[in-house]
Amino acid sequence: MADGATDFQKDARAQAYAMPLDQIDLSDADRFRDNTLWPYFERIRAEDPVHFTAESEHGPYWSVTKYNDIMAVDTNHGVFSSEGGITIANPEEDFELPMFIAMDPPKHDAQRKVVSPIVSPANLANLEGLIRSRAGKIMDELPIGETFDWVDRVSIELTTQMLATLFDFPFEDRRKLTRWSDVATASPESGIIESEDARKAELYECAAYFTDLWNQRVNSEPKGDLISMLAHGDATRNMEPMEFLGNIILLIVGGNDTTRNSITGGLLALNQNPDQFAKLRADHGLITSMVPEIIRWQTPLAHMRRTALSDIELNGKQIKTGEKVVMWYVSGNRDDEVIENPNAFIIDRERPRQHLSFGFGIHRCVGNRLAEMQLKIVWEELLKRWDTIEVMEEPRRVLSSFVKGYEYMPVRIKG
Repeated sequence: MADGATDFQKDARAQAYAMPLDQIDLSDADRFRDNTLWPYFERIRAEDPVHFTAESEHGPYWSVTKYNDIMAVDTNHGVFSSEGGITIANPEEDFELPMFIAMDPPKHDAQRKVVSPIVSPANLANLEGLIRSRAGKIMDELPIGETFDWVDRVSIELTTQMLATLFDFPFEDRRKLTRWSDVATASPESGIIESEDARKAELYECAAYFTDLWNQRVNSEPKGDLISMLAHGDATRNMEPMEFLGNIILLIVGGNDTTRNSITGGLLALNQNPDQFAKLRADHGLITSMVPEIIRWQTPLAHMRRTALSDIELNGKQIKTGEKVVMWYVSGNRDDEVIENPNAFIIDRERPRQHLSFGFGIHRCVGNRLAEMQLKIVWEELLKRWDTIEVMEEPRRVLSSFVKGYEYMPVRIKG
């Protein structure tokens, strides 16, 4: 499947450059779904890299679009606070979900420390064999010569199995985790939920299910799963119910959406860049550098949001106390002043880890090494079995300016 620019994408480029600069709203989820976001970010990076949008469905906000400016925001938690939400969407007053990624020190640090042992080098080494056996089993059960949905059969299944293990969640119910992850970040326009009330109702079901598991674990000896860690941790054992749900949602989305969409995005990128696929087939050792390149190219979470705690100047713009500041990782990862030829997918880049997809500073993704290990194993197991998997048509993308992902991607393994 070649990656030529379609007429639709050419039209989007013309529109992006014709629109008055102050009317560009980078949070338009439709552009993420139809993959026409790129020229808008390209123009803003060049002409107005710290960009103010006065009107959007999420209210006024600043967009930070260049790599180094994003780094400056992400590493300055003293001025740019995570309290009040990490996405551009405004939390509902009657349904706020505190979670440690949306907290500042010292509470953030204490709660993060409780769960971080799950991704320690020793625990990752213990998990590697399990991930490999599961990935192999998933691959061995795929149909040959038939079109099937890669998202459902591989990306979702592998990451959901892993998540069930991390939570010690009933394995037969593991697809509930997939559903709750989708619901947590969906809007009614997405078709995933009918209304905000329906979304809340499903998340309350999630809370009830996990509360039952919590009650089992809190009355047992501490174990190595995430729920037991939260139940016995000094900084987390007395969480209010909504804070418990918030942290569970954080761990579900963080452990599911990001890896899942990178598994799909990697196969898509290789199909769009057959020269890179040929390079990989010739040298499987390139998986090591390809994995971070997939994560950069995909950028599975497009943005994170902060709130200014004081007036500050950023790249010549005056940001005022209380204003919303959005770091567009998806844009910083395409900044040609920092990353050479950033729009190209190059599996043997010299510095493949030079990307923003995991964030920086105190909120850097706690599970980044686990995500990389899962992707590495997927590609090792795939290449043991087949030379190629063909993407049959454009994937269906998620309607979201936060989760940059895929709902469906038809593929075929040639017999």
